[in-house]
Amino acid sequence: MADMETLVSLCKRRGFIFQSSEIYGGLASSWDYGPLGVELRRNIRALWWRDVVQLRRDVVGLEAAILMHARVWQTSGHLERFTDPMVDCRECKRRFRADQLDEQPWTHYCPAKKDNKFVIPGAEPCKHCGARRALCPECGKGELTEPRQFNLMLKTFLGPVEDEAAVTYLRPETAQGMFVNFDNVLQAVRRKLPFGIAQVGKSFRNEITPGNFIFRTREFEQMEMEFFVNPLDTVDGQPADEYWHEFWIQERFAWYQRYGIRGENLRLREHPKEELSHYSKRTVDIEYRFPMGWSELEGIANRTDYDLKAHAAATGKSLTYYDEERKTHVVPYVVEPAGGVDRSLLAFLADAHHAEEVRGEKRVVLRFHPEIAPVKIAVLPLLRNREEIVREAWAIRDALARRWTAVYDDTAAIGRLYRRQDEVGTPYCVTVDVRTVGDLAKGEAGDRRVTIRDRDSMGQIRVPVVELEPVFAELLGGGAWSVVAARYPAQAAASG
Repeated sequence: MADMETLVSLCKRRGFIFQSSEIYGGLASSWDYGPLGVELRRNIRALWWRDVVQLRRDVVGLEAAILMHARVWQTSGHLERFTDPMVDCRECKRRFRADQLDEQPWTHYCPAKKDNKFVIPGAEPCKHCGARRALCPECGKGELTEPRQFNLMLKTFLGPVEDEAAVTYLRPETAQGMFVNFDNVLQAVRRKLPFGIAQVGKSFRNEITPGNFIFRTREFEQMEMEFFVNPLDTVDGQPADEYWHEFWIQERFAWYQRYGIRGENLRLREHPKEELSHYSKRTVDIEYRFPMGWSELEGIANRTDYDLKAHAAATGKSLTYYDEERKTHVVPYVVEPAGGVDRSLLAFLADAHHAEEVRGEKRVVLRFHPEIAPVKIAVLPLLRNREEIVREAWAIRDALARRWTAVYDDTAAIGRLYRRQDEVGTPYCVTVDVRTVGDLAKGEAGDRRVTIRDRDSMGQIRVPVVELEPVFAELLGGGAWSVVAARYPAQAAASG
């Protein structure tokens, strides 16, 4: 797997992700998504929404406001409990999360060596003197303060006067918007339990130590679903909440593999009791082997009836479901799969990255699943100074763009164009050449065929222009390259 520095460099060079406000020196932990990054994010969101909402009969969508009544966060426990332990270095003044100090590399000035400054991996001792970290992990010299709790909520003010009456917060999660709208949705769609409410949207957390590229930032996008179940029901002999919790653990674990992440880079981690959130009966994380190590990709929590009961008690509003069979009102339990667009993007990017040698040259390729890939098809003219070739290439690109994300590129020789598309993960290239359009000066008619190149096998076939749409409908709809290629004449790979 590529290291983080390689991925960051690729993202900037190829237009996936840029440092926010870079010309002003940048803003720490803030990132802007470029032309390819925007498409990649849109694809991840769309696939999640399709699979979690549109293809299911028991989930509906919601888009709640980022700004909510301040009492929402008091009731949910965020103002009291949404904290991390923080320490400061008395020397360099940097701040760190106290519970993550042992996980990060630390700077050490070793008394046993002449050139004595070393950076030592987290949780490891110095191999020369055996010492373990006791001082600031960054500067290696300053003592750390005692831990104190730091609230992660980002505060703002509504209205022209910045006083306590105007205080509100940027939401730290999308979940509460679904809880406070539970009765609205229930009355509007008249669903029976179990059913879910899903939302994709921005959240904000004033992280003490954001970092590792887009893994931990202060502004991020969540994909969350609250699945409401009847606590009086059983499914296959299990309490309904426990059955559905396990169902969504397995469903979400399989989802990442469905779109290309290798199984050996995923694992499930059960939260021990002492780690559980105040609302949680059970929580399981899907972890991914990121370049910096195993970390959370998505969490699936059994939140019980904590949230609905808390908001009902705070507002006096009934947030119950009427069980027709038992003739009684019940407060649903909630199962919550909660992932992030940004972390998912980083995982898909890291997992897709491959470097190999082809005919003595280095080839970097992002082996994105076709539905994840930001660009599906690149249309390339073999000769950019031949008007009829360029005109035909643009016409093909415009026709394909009605159904798929397609681009035109004529900024380099064909071999370099292929390598460029490999590096951004484009599954297929279409090359228009002299044979396609013919040569009027020589009285030669074109064969109206183009070359399709497959990213992963680098195989090439000649396909009639009129058959491009059905061919790509098959390939981008899950069809195998080998099956499609068997129907068409192969094209020798002259340059990539």
